[in-house]
Amino acid sequence: MVNCNGNIQDNSAISIDSNRGFLYGDSVFETIKVLDNKVLFLEDHYFRLMASMRICRMEIPMNFTMEYFEEQILNLISNFSNSNSYRVRFSVYRDSDGFYMPTARGVRFIVTASSLSNDLYAFTKTEYEVELYKDFYVSKQLLSTLKTNNKMLQITGSIFADENGYDNCLVLNDEKNVVEALQSNLFMKTGNVIITPPVSDGCLNGIMRKQVIEILKKMEGIEVKEVSISPFDLQKADELFLTNVISGVQPITQYRKKRYQFDFANDVLKRLNAKIRLS
Repeated sequence: MVNCNGNIQDNSAISIDSNRGFLYGDSVFETIKVLDNKVLFLEDHYFRLMASMRICRMEIPMNFTMEYFEEQILNLISNFSNSNSYRVRFSVYRDSDGFYMPTARGVRFIVTASSLSNDLYAFTKTEYEVELYKDFYVSKQLLSTLKTNNKMLQITGSIFADENGYDNCLVLNDEKNVVEALQSNLFMKTGNVIITPPVSDGCLNGIMRKQVIEILKKMEGIEVKEVSISPFDLQKADELFLTNVISGVQPITQYRKKRYQFDFANDVLKRLNAKIRLS
């Protein structure tokens, strides 16, 4: 079942030969976790999607309120009954003819969902090795911070990781600073200082990144900084961990010859789950 522009149907029936999301990547999306019929971090997802549409010069329909956004997600979820938690993708694409230049600015959307095995967040792996991916680089620009259909770097990087036995790869920007992992934001702990790359470095403006920064700022004795990270900095860190809205927190246990602990990441994970229970 899918939600295609407000209609619940068996499949989207979208013709890809004229779909701009397929032809040109003219699409933005949100990956969302729904738990117990509640859209987690609803406001953050909604406003990021609206910002992405504005940046991409898409026309935002008048009825596209936060309540409407939530309703479309939950309307689809109500047709499933096999889980308490779901991974949802809310995709918005420009509904127009034309080549690079669209003939119209209006949009349509499609919502898809699949069940998740874990309701609360938990480490997916206790051994997690990463390497730098250096075939392509992230540009330090606003478009790099959005969730768009242009994900060739993430795709080729994922293939590289799989072919070489890594769980993930860390991505560099055009100044050779580490900005994120292939599908996650990056945090680095050195002493009592937690560093995550600034969005201005080209990393995704992650929803879970924001939640974790808020948690860190409330922890006594912890200093949070948004500054650039060099590959050399990784070797000096006490802990490295990744964040995204589906997995929550995932510690890195090995980068090259360096092994990392994950006690602090485990503490952050517990605080994140506590925050979800209280929300």
